[in-house]
Amino acid sequence: MNHDESRPQDNGGQGTTLLGAPSRRGPMNVFPLWKNILVATVCLLGALFAAPNVFQPDPAVQIRSLDADASMGAAQKSRVLAALDKAGVTVIGVDEDDGSLLVRLQDEDAQLGARSLIADTLNDNAGDFVVALAQAPTTPQWLQDLGGKPMSLGLDLFGGAHFLLQVNMQDYIAGVVDNSAEGMRDKLIDERIRFLPNRNWVDGQTISIGFRDEATREEAKAVLVDYQDFLVQERESAGDLILRFTLTEDKIRALEDRAISQNLTSLRNRVNELGVSEPQVQRLGRSRIVVDLPGIQDSARAKEILNKFANLEFRLEALPRARKSQLETYEYQSRMQDIMRRNIVTGNNVQDAQQSYDPETSQPQVSIELDNEGGRKMHAATKDNIGRSMAILFIEQKPRVREVVRDGETIEEYYTIEERRLISVATIQAALGFSFRITGLSLREAQDLALLLRAGALAAPMYIVEERTVGAQLGDENIRRGWQSVAIGFALVLAFMIFYYRGFGLAANVALTANLTLLVAIMSILGATLTLPGIAGIVLTVGMAVDANVLIFSRIREELKNHPPQMAIQAGFDRALLTITDANVTTFFVAIILLSIGSGPVRGFAVTLAVGIVTSMFTAILVTRALVNLMYGGRKLESIKI
Repeated sequence: MNHDESRPQDNGGQGTTLLGAPSRRGPMNVFPLWKNILVATVCLLGALFAAPNVFQPDPAVQIRSLDADASMGAAQKSRVLAALDKAGVTVIGVDEDDGSLLVRLQDEDAQLGARSLIADTLNDNAGDFVVALAQAPTTPQWLQDLGGKPMSLGLDLFGGAHFLLQVNMQDYIAGVVDNSAEGMRDKLIDERIRFLPNRNWVDGQTISIGFRDEATREEAKAVLVDYQDFLVQERESAGDLILRFTLTEDKIRALEDRAISQNLTSLRNRVNELGVSEPQVQRLGRSRIVVDLPGIQDSARAKEILNKFANLEFRLEALPRARKSQLETYEYQSRMQDIMRRNIVTGNNVQDAQQSYDPETSQPQVSIELDNEGGRKMHAATKDNIGRSMAILFIEQKPRVREVVRDGETIEEYYTIEERRLISVATIQAALGFSFRITGLSLREAQDLALLLRAGALAAPMYIVEERTVGAQLGDENIRRGWQSVAIGFALVLAFMIFYYRGFGLAANVALTANLTLLVAIMSILGATLTLPGIAGIVLTVGMAVDANVLIFSRIREELKNHPPQMAIQAGFDRALLTITDANVTTFFVAIILLSIGSGPVRGFAVTLAVGIVTSMFTAILVTRALVNLMYGGRKLESIKI
């Protein structure tokens, strides 16, 4: 609107502070030089750190050795390049970094074929190299040296596989109670404390041990004092004196946290073996884990590795005089073999495991290296049992699903089947130490067992309850449509602001551009992952940033009815500040709550929303004000168009 006032202008009495409050002296609506330099510097730094997102990565194949002490040499590099050249695959560059090789390819169509070709070329004798799909950055080196890096793309934008895994806490807790009961039994036997025989000790999360007299019960209570995780109670049942151990709720929570933590570590190690770029493995609730594998195209292999629960137990052969409660019987090579129930070491003590081949028989084998504790236990158990056999028990949990009827409704119920089999029974020829070999496996079993042992054993069995695959082409489509929505919304807002607010609209448009630039820059610096809901958050940020400017400009138009232009501009910014702050701070708190309790897509939306609110406040209060001051401040105005 055009405003023409004949009233005198106060164009030399007041300036403004950082947020627009009037100062005691200086021209009105003029920022000092340092303030303009500050705003310009922040915007320039934002443009600098947002720039890496302009440089799109090249499709590539990454190769690294499984041996931590080995690296990709010139011989392997020559073999890879020769194989690709022979197959007609165009290579646009080769990077060497940290002992790995990154082969840049011309397009994504050649990426999958190149990976298979390189894997066949290098792993002709054994799986000594990990060959994985990757994205090679094209950001200029000088920009990388300054710390510039592009945003990572989430599963919905990059394509890949999504898995939701349920941890079987019930079986895990039951296993902990059973192991504790077995340990208590052995402790009482070693201390020669008599307990009532032929009694099932375990009932759910409770262990009940019967004794014939009070003195024996008190002696047993003193011996079992180390089991502090249990609530100890004294009871009587049918004339027997009972010592009852019950898991407390705090201990159950602690066990659940420990199981989830160990499973997360193992899953991350397994995912790293798959060579996936920017994987996400995170906890969801008390007993679920979400795994997102952006860029992976062999989802069947990923599912096989993630859904496999296997471990090893090394046990001694049972002697003829062993009690039945101390031994287990398994079939091995068409005969029944008795082994001790107590193990020497398990897969948890394995520090490294590599699949290789027996030089004498050329059969697959797994070379095992134990940690310090496992090596000491193995040496102590074998040095006194030379000539006795040692068995290796392979334990595998296989997930299954069945349909059950509950409350008249048919639902799918997930459960696991445990399979145990002896894979080796060999005579101990000498005391074993930290390193030995396992034979008797097929090639695929040896490869999987080596991978699982390297990754670490799972504390509790898991099964996949949800599986989703996003194709790379669908990811490209999501990116294209997502940024189209941002571009269209951005263009419409720019056109509206110029048309409706004239010069003030131009200042708002520049501030809006700075807002998006700062948003992208901050997300790149934080290493945030951009998802499709994150793009929706960017679109919402555009609307919120414009809303702040609309509030300011509307307030200025109201003030022009009663004040000259310079005073109206200052009053418009000052009096709209409280409303803008109130609206943005409350929304910011909502974003923080979503970020803390949400997961996956919700977190992606919350991150961009929270960052967008911060950048919107900065651009609306300072950038727009600085531009308006440069356009109108410090001079006598008879009228302004707004």
